[in-house]
Amino acid sequence: MPGWPAGPDNCAIAAVFDKPSIAQRFVPLFQGFDWPLVLVVAVLASAGLLAMYSSGYDHGSRFADHARNMLIAGSILFVVAQVPPQKLMVFAVPLYAAGVALLVAVALFGITKKGAQRWINLGIVIQPSEILKIAMPLMLAWWFQKREGQLRPLDFAAAGLLLAIPVGLIMKQPDLGTSLLVLAAGLSVIFFAGLSWKLVLPPVLLGAVGILLLVSLEPQLCAEGVRWSILHDYQQQRICTLLDPSRDPLGKGFHIIQGMIAIVSGGIFGKGFMAGTQTHLEFIPERTTDFIFAAFSEEFGLAGNLFLIVCFLLLVWRGLAIAVGATTLFGRLMAGAVSMIFFTYAFVNMGMVSGILPVVGVPLPFISYGGTAMVTLGLALGILMSVARVQHLDPKDARPAL
Repeated sequence: MPGWPAGPDNCAIAAVFDKPSIAQRFVPLFQGFDWPLVLVVAVLASAGLLAMYSSGYDHGSRFADHARNMLIAGSILFVVAQVPPQKLMVFAVPLYAAGVALLVAVALFGITKKGAQRWINLGIVIQPSEILKIAMPLMLAWWFQKREGQLRPLDFAAAGLLLAIPVGLIMKQPDLGTSLLVLAAGLSVIFFAGLSWKLVLPPVLLGAVGILLLVSLEPQLCAEGVRWSILHDYQQQRICTLLDPSRDPLGKGFHIIQGMIAIVSGGIFGKGFMAGTQTHLEFIPERTTDFIFAAFSEEFGLAGNLFLIVCFLLLVWRGLAIAVGATTLFGRLMAGAVSMIFFTYAFVNMGMVSGILPVVGVPLPFISYGGTAMVTLGLALGILMSVARVQHLDPKDARPAL
């Protein structure tokens, strides 16, 4: 230490005093974290643990496993957040190429379960389509970053082709839910990269017209013996069941009907924690996974649902605010895509359980049980936090946040 006479004993004492404490070593790792984002995630995680304790208390070790999965996701978030966005770009092409190669391998010699060929054995059984939920927006963000300032219509067409390949392979498995999530993530990157509204509005209007025609012509389109060539039989059945669940109340329509009964029976303030009859008498199928929103609605009512929806909207808003302040195009596109991933997850799951969207295997972020989905959420949040850290640690290059 300064002012101390030299000597071995004094040098040893100085080394002890100068040695940083554990807190001094770890605090820099959290510098630049976006604490409003951390707060929203913590509230959603707490709601997830509360819902899982009630829904899964008699379902083996679901609550403990859910808590473990959250810890794993949190660890992934922390590790990925330490990597600057520009270094994450290095993984874009290899991850996308590996994901597409594995999807081709699944199509050729994948494992079939319940009529769907979605898995492959590489020593451990994995579902490659899950990789594309992150790899797809990562690849497209890399693509547009490399062409920043000189984008042409051909670049958007090439981006559409990069998106169409994995989406087509996933739909062929078939896996409508995952293909929609990958498609939404990719389209959000293309849109945020500067796609003109003139090209966005026509497909949206065509989709709206198609939905109106589908609803109005439901008796004819869903009549016995009518087959839709563009969809698999099970996908057609799901859409027809959505339009009229009473067609098969004890079969295909059972999930939707029981979910809606649970939501309605919750009323304004719910039946109370662990007091849901639809949940605990096992009328709600998949009450710890895809249909956990119905169990949550029954116990916490409309008030609980509004609280959950507001939390998800805050999460999306915070992610978009981080995207606006990003220092690079890559960071801006990735933050925007991740925000829209959370929106799509929540919207599709809540819409599915409420009976306004077809039943697809899409979990509710932080609330539903699922190991792979939680790992994907951890990666997505880690990327978002990485973009936020660059803004906070190097504010001179950042744009004004919302």
